[in-house]
Amino acid sequence: MNNRIRILVTSDVHGSIYPYSYADGSAQKQGFAQLHNLIEALRDENTLLLDNGDSLEGSPLSYFHYHKHPGDTAPVTTIMHDMGYDYINVGNHDFNYGENALMMHLQNVGAPCITSNYLFHGKPYGPNFVIREIGGKKLAIIGVTTQYTPHWETPSHLKHSRFEDAFETLKKNVELVKKLEKPDYIIALYHGGFERDLKAGYPTEELNGENEGYQMMSMIPDLDVLLAGHQHNSRCGTFNNVIYTETAANGTELACVDIYPDTGVIEPRILAGEGTEALELTKHIQAEEDECQVWLDQTLGTTKIDLKVTDENDARLHKTQLITFLNHVQMEVTGADIAATALFLNATGFDRVITMRNLVSTYVYPNTLVVKRMTGAILKQYLEKNAEFWSIHADGSIGVDPSHDYPTPQHYNYDMMDGIEYIIKVSRPVGQRIVSLTRNGEIIRDDQEFNVCINNYRASGGGNFSMIPACPAVSVNLSSMVELLADYISAHQIIDFEPVNNITVIK
Repeated sequence: MNNRIRILVTSDVHGSIYPYSYADGSAQKQGFAQLHNLIEALRDENTLLLDNGDSLEGSPLSYFHYHKHPGDTAPVTTIMHDMGYDYINVGNHDFNYGENALMMHLQNVGAPCITSNYLFHGKPYGPNFVIREIGGKKLAIIGVTTQYTPHWETPSHLKHSRFEDAFETLKKNVELVKKLEKPDYIIALYHGGFERDLKAGYPTEELNGENEGYQMMSMIPDLDVLLAGHQHNSRCGTFNNVIYTETAANGTELACVDIYPDTGVIEPRILAGEGTEALELTKHIQAEEDECQVWLDQTLGTTKIDLKVTDENDARLHKTQLITFLNHVQMEVTGADIAATALFLNATGFDRVITMRNLVSTYVYPNTLVVKRMTGAILKQYLEKNAEFWSIHADGSIGVDPSHDYPTPQHYNYDMMDGIEYIIKVSRPVGQRIVSLTRNGEIIRDDQEFNVCINNYRASGGGNFSMIPACPAVSVNLSSMVELLADYISAHQIIDFEPVNNITVIK
C-alpha cells in the first residue's frame, strides 16, 4: 500500500466554488469547496493534484468578478491556490474573459501550467513535459488542450494566442520524454474528450479535431493514462491498454487514478463529493461572495409576460416567450431583421420581479452579439441544422435527438429565431425538414438578404454551423448579453409584449 501512487484530477469546474445554486440557493453537491474535503481525505505524500482546465468561467461569481473587479485576483484563483495544485491545464472557456484575465490567473494560481500546445506570443506556455518522482517511480506528465478554441472564442481574446494540434503535440512529446527520461509512467492531461464511441469505434461527432482522445489512445502506444475533460461526461476505464478518466462538470466529481507499481495495476475511479463546504477554504473569498449576492438580488424591472422556464423540453418545442424577449432585445440593440438564440441547459427564466440573479441563471455564457448578412438560402441551411435537434421517439413523441444528448448534452445548439415564421417537420429526412419559411407571411426567396443577429459562438461556426462563418459581418457588439439585458430591462422597467408563436414543430 505504501508504494501506491495517487493522481487526483478536477476538470471543467467552471467557476463553481460553493455547494449551492445561485438561481435559488438550493444545496448542490458541486464546486471546489466540496471537492476540497474529498481531496484532503484522499491526499498523502504520494499524491499529485491536477486541474484540467475550464476553471474560470461559468458561475455568477465569476461573471461578477470579471465585470466588477477585473484588476483583482479572481476568487477561483485564490481557491485553487489554497488547494495546493501541483499542475494545471487550460481549457477553451478559460479564454472567455480575455488573455489578461487568464494570465492573471496563471500567474497567481500557485501551480505551473503545463499546456504544451498553447502558444502565447509565439512560445509554448507550458513545457513539453514535467517529471515527478513519487514512490521511487518516475512519472512524466504532458498537458495539451483542444486546438479548436479559436473556432469559438472572440478573436480579441486570442490576440497573442495560438494552438497547435493536440494529438500531434502529445505524440511528439511522448516520444521525446520516453527517449530522454525513460519514465515508468506517461500521463496525458488533456482538455479534450473522445470523438468516437469507446466500445464500437463509430464517430460520435464531426471529426474536426475538437476532441482527439480516441485517436490518442489508439495511436500513441507508450501512453499509460489519459486524463480527459471538456465533454463533461462521467466515465473511466481502459481502452487499448490506456487508462482514461473524465468527470462531469461544475465540480460534482473528482477523478482518482491509483497506480500500484509492485503489481502493475492502475485503478481509475470517479468519486462524487458529499456537498459539504470547506469553510476554511472559502473564508478568504467570502467578502466578494457576499457582495456578489447583494448584486444578484438587485431588482431590474418587472414583467407582465410569463418568462419562467419550468419544462426545458416544452420551452424549446413550443418556443417559450423568454426566447421571444431575448431575440427582441437582440434586434432592438443591433437593428437586425432577424435574431436567433438558444435556451441554455438549466436556464431558469425570469420571475415576475426580474433580478440580476434571473439574468445570470438564464443567460449563463459571456456571449457577445454579431450581426451577419445571410441570404434566404443560407438562412434555410441554418434552420435545417437546427432542425436536426429533434427526432421522433419510440412512443411517438417529439424529443431531443440522441446526437444532442450523447456524448455531451448540446441543447445550446438549438437556436430559435424571431423575425420569420417557419415549420419544422421532424419525420422528414435531415436537411429537408423546413417545410415552410416566411417573413411577415411572404415566402422567403433564396436570393433575399437579411441581417441576422446571433452570438459570437454561433457566428464563428460553433456547434458545427459551418454555413455561418463565411457570411459577411455587418456589426459586432462587444457588450455581454447579460449587460445588454440588464440595461434594457432597467430602461423599460416593465416588460410587456404580444406573445409571438412563429415556430411550429410537427411530426
